Amino acid sequence: MEQELIYVGIDVAKDRVDVAVRPSGKVWSVSYDEVGVDGLVADLNSLAPEVVIAESTGGLELALVAALAAASVPVAVINPRQARDFAKSTGQLAKTDRLDAQVLAHFGEAVRPPMRALPDADTHALGSVLARRRQVMDILVAEKNRLGRATAEVRPRIQAHITWLEDELGDLDTDLRDRVRKSAMWREKDDLLQSVPGVGQQVSLTMLAYLPELGTLNRKQIAALVGVAPFNRDSGPRRGRRSVWGGRARVRSALYMGALVASRRNPALREFYQRLLDAGKPKKVALTACMRKLLIILNSMMRTGERWNSDSAVS
Repeated sequence: MEQELIYVGIDVAKDRVDVAVRPSGKVWSVSYDEVGVDGLVADLNSLAPEVVIAESTGGLELALVAALAAASVPVAVINPRQARDFAKSTGQLAKTDRLDAQVLAHFGEAVRPPMRALPDADTHALGSVLARRRQVMDILVAEKNRLGRATAEVRPRIQAHITWLEDELGDLDTDLRDRVRKSAMWREKDDLLQSVPGVGQQVSLTMLAYLPELGTLNRKQIAALVGVAPFNRDSGPRRGRRSVWGGRARVRSALYMGALVASRRNPALREFYQRLLDAGKPKKVALTACMRKLLIILNSMMRTGERWNSDSAVS
């Protein structure tokens, strides 16, 4: 008799983890602490599931996912939007932690999402520092905007905060550079990525921290993963406007800045961008196409290990 495949969904909250198993329908909860995680890993190891599905919850899930991966339990982390859309498609409109775990198990059974490489501890640390830098930068911009319309009574306080934020930003940049220099692998990858005109330190670090799949997927897969692949919006005879959506927002934001600079300073991408404009494409569409092209170039370079040259700008 053919062995029954098992799929597990786990919904991670601050203090508790809800677990659901398909096709048995078994559901239970464990505390989200060292004892609960160790017991859950042992239970799931004995079940030998085809895959364990978890949602990305802003980092809350990382400790459990890392424990499962370390125990060789196959695990996939999906975008919460995917899970919610799937729940709606099956008529599941109610939402509780236990129901979410059941939806995730059902999602794994029906969709069988690919398992991607999980970032190691150093990569996760790099991502945390990079995320903090972005937060400090956002606060700094907000404070500088307030300074212009501040009264004389509060202006010195805002200026003092701006000075502190600028010092903190410098410290974070130093931390990021040190982390990259200490890793021979990261130094090599960083040097490779920054050899492309338009790709600076922040774009390179974002790729290293938030896109570990770079260089391991084909051009269509990497574009869809990041969210720069145009999707059709057709119905019957109607042909809708293609659009991009979903994917990894942090990577897209970095790619946008990289493509913006490259469209001016990178000869190959500048020519590509101008050709699209000459063909009547809106600037936003042309820039999005440059983002996709830049991503594909970086993906190819990471796969081959070759630094930038004009021949890297394949169509």
